[in-house]
Amino acid sequence: MATQFSESEKPNWRRTFFPIWFGQSFSLFGSRLVTFAIMWHLAATTQRAVVLTITALVGLVPELLLMPFAGACVDRWNRRRILILSDALIAIATLGMAILFYLQIEQLWHIYILMFIRSLAGAFHNPAMKASTSLLVPRERLTNIAGLNQFLDSVLEIATPALGAIAIATLSIGGVLLIDMVTALIAIIPLLFIAIPQPDRKPDQEKSTGPLQALTRDVKAGFQYVIQWRGLLLAFLFATISNFFILPAFNLLPIMVSRDFQYGVDVLAITNIIIGIAMAVGSIIISIWGGFKRKMFTMALGVSLMGVGFLFFGFAPFNRYLFVLIGAAIFGLNNPFLNAPMSALLQESVEPEMQGRVFSLLVTTARAAIPLGMIVAGPLADQVNVQTWYLAGGIYCLIMGVSLVSIPAIRNLDSVKSGDALPKGASSHSVFITADE
Repeated sequence: MATQFSESEKPNWRRTFFPIWFGQSFSLFGSRLVTFAIMWHLAATTQRAVVLTITALVGLVPELLLMPFAGACVDRWNRRRILILSDALIAIATLGMAILFYLQIEQLWHIYILMFIRSLAGAFHNPAMKASTSLLVPRERLTNIAGLNQFLDSVLEIATPALGAIAIATLSIGGVLLIDMVTALIAIIPLLFIAIPQPDRKPDQEKSTGPLQALTRDVKAGFQYVIQWRGLLLAFLFATISNFFILPAFNLLPIMVSRDFQYGVDVLAITNIIIGIAMAVGSIIISIWGGFKRKMFTMALGVSLMGVGFLFFGFAPFNRYLFVLIGAAIFGLNNPFLNAPMSALLQESVEPEMQGRVFSLLVTTARAAIPLGMIVAGPLADQVNVQTWYLAGGIYCLIMGVSLVSIPAIRNLDSVKSGDALPKGASSHSVFITADE
């Protein structure tokens, strides 16, 4: 069993963490590549938006529904085995799909099944990797690693469409799927030789209640953990509302460029490239700098400047698209200042044996706000214009920035442990409900 550690305790931590990180980076690249290839293939062959919508939902909804239970499994089971099995499942499913394409007998429902399996694997894989990081990386380096992950994400956002287009043109869709299978196998190799520490767990009553009851109890404990820790609950709420505004705004960006500003796809591409490059630069800065000592101050600065970037979008005159490009650069540069410290904060403050559930709940609640935001943003953009939504998002980001440093329960998240934040008389482990209770 293991606990979090400082760099002085394990100065050679990089030898175990980075082989795993590089392997998972290859796997992430393969996943992005195959998603791009599949969506393009469906768009080109079916010419039906409903098919793309169904594919996106099949790839998202199972993960959202399963993730709270998957997080409980991550905290209960061996995390290295979860990562290996998740990557192996993706590799096997992708190989099967590639064979169907090679035999030219693929059907739409085959692709739906592939996306469904990938979504199920992701429900276990993502919280397992997040929760493992805090036991592989010293606590004072967690923000640097989170910034490095943000940089990787930014690079993939820029590179995947270009590399995906090249791959499709030279290899066909079946060949691209084989690339994803190979990258999944690359991710497995380091995990076969490097152990991932397991967190300490409080003994429970699983033998008397059965594994299903124990798993249900752990899921309930995860919800109680977040609800009882007021600062953590408020942070979850702010993250959810952020996704309500931010993700729909960028889904509507093509409409704003083409309809409101009357530009072509080249301007849309330039805007996305600027955002990606700016995010990469911001990720490098946060990975080297590490942010302020109080992570919440870094997050407040980041989200406030993101709000300024959104206001540039919202106030841009229709004959001055330069304002939008400036806003894109400001938003992209400061986005890692919010996301990287938030990830590191949870890895540092939440007990390792609870991190699988906490990360899974954060992803579930935050992503659930995206379709709701689209339901509201779409009709509003048609009735007024897309810039109205950017203005609302910019104002919200400024309010969030002020709230992060003015509400004590949130501001002090990185200076207290969860046990200190629970109601008086309750220990940090009291949320593990026993059979007797």
